[in-house]
Amino acid sequence: MLMPSLAIIAGLALLVWSADRFVEGAAATARYAGMPPLLIGMVVVGFGTSAPEMVVSALAALEGKPALALGNAYGSNITNIALILGLVALISPIAVHSQVIRKELPILGAITLFSGVLIFDDLLTRLDAVLLLGVFAGLMIWSIRQGMAQSNDALGSDMAAELQDHAMSRQAALMWLFVGLILLIASSRLLVWGAVSIAQSMGVSELIIGLTIVAVGTSLPELASSLMAIRKKEHDIALGNVIGSNLFNTLAVVGIAAIIHPLEVPAEVQTRDWGLMTLLTFSLFIIGMGFGGRAPRVNRLEGALYLLVFVLYTAYLAKTAFTA
Repeated sequence: MLMPSLAIIAGLALLVWSADRFVEGAAATARYAGMPPLLIGMVVVGFGTSAPEMVVSALAALEGKPALALGNAYGSNITNIALILGLVALISPIAVHSQVIRKELPILGAITLFSGVLIFDDLLTRLDAVLLLGVFAGLMIWSIRQGMAQSNDALGSDMAAELQDHAMSRQAALMWLFVGLILLIASSRLLVWGAVSIAQSMGVSELIIGLTIVAVGTSLPELASSLMAIRKKEHDIALGNVIGSNLFNTLAVVGIAAIIHPLEVPAEVQTRDWGLMTLLTFSLFIIGMGFGGRAPRVNRLEGALYLLVFVLYTAYLAKTAFTA
C-alpha cells in the first residue's frame, strides 16, 4: 500500500506540473506559428488541459483496464463542472461574455446525449470509437473556422492577455512542449500503476478509482488554470477551460481508449455517472445561456450547489465502494 500511495501522490504532483508546462509551451508555440489568440483559447488551451485525461485513459486501456479509462473520462467531466466551476464561482461569480462559449454550450449538451446513445448497449465498440473521433474531427474543424473568422470575442481578448503575461522565447516554448509531454506520459504511467494497485489491494473497483482519485487528479490542471483565470477576471477562460475539456473528454478521450480496447460499460455508469454528467451539463447550458432574462453567469449560490452535488456524489461513491 505504501508504494502505490506514494506513486499516486508523486504521479499527481508531476502530472499537474507537467500538464501546465505542456499547455504553456503549446500555446506559445501556436502563437509563434501565427495562430490567433481566440483559436489558441478554443483549441490549444481548451483541449490541451485534458491531455492528462487522454494519456491516463489511453494507458489504462492499453493495460486492459477499460473501467478505469471510462471512469476517468466521465468522472473528470463531473469534477470539472461540480468541483471546479463550483469552487471558482463561490470565489467569484463567473460571467459569460464570449459568443463562442455560448455556441459551445449547446454543442456540449448534444454530444453528451450522443455519448449516452452509444453506451446504451453497455459496450463501446471500436465502431463507436470511430464515431466519437469522427465527431471530434468535425468539432475541431468548426473550432478552427470559428477561431479564424471571429476576431472580436471576449475569450480571444482574455487569451491575448494571458499569452502576454506568459511570454517565452520560441526555443523555450518548444522545449516545454516536448519536456511537458514526456513528463506527462511518465507521471500518468505512475498514477495508473498506483491507482490500479490500490484498487486491487482494497477490493475497490477500478471504475470507482477512475471516477474519484484519478478523475480529480487529472482535472487539477483545469482547476489551477481556472483559479488563475478568475483571479485575473478572465471569466471566459475559466469557463472555456471546462467546456473545452468536457468536449475533449467525451469525444477524444473515450474514443481513443475505446479504439485501443473496447470498453464494457457497467450498468451503473448509465444511471449514475452519465446521468449526473448529463444533468450537470444541461444545468450549465441553462445558466450559461442566460434563459429567463437573467444575466448569463454562474453565481455563488449556483457554485455552492455544484459543490454540494460533488460532495454528495463522492460520498455516495465512497460508501458504494466499501459496501459492495
